[in-house]
Amino acid sequence: MAAKVETVIIKENGQWAVDIIVISDDGVVRRRISTYRTEKLARISADLIRRAADRDIAGPHNG
Repeated sequence: MAAKVETVIIKENGQWAVDIIVISDDGVVRRRISTYRTEKLARISADLIRRAADRDIAGPHNG
C-alpha cells in the first residue's frame, strides 16, 4: 500500500511534464502522467492527481 504520493512538474522540450511519485514500503515508483503546453495546465493536473491519490490512500470515510 502506498504511504505517500507526490507529483512533480518538469520543463522539458518546451513543454511541461507531470510525473507522479509513489512511495511505499516496497520502494519508490516514478511515472510520467502527461505533458502540457503551459505550466498552468501542468500545475492544475498535478494538483488534481495528487488530491485524488491522497483520497485513495486515506480510504473510504465512515459517516
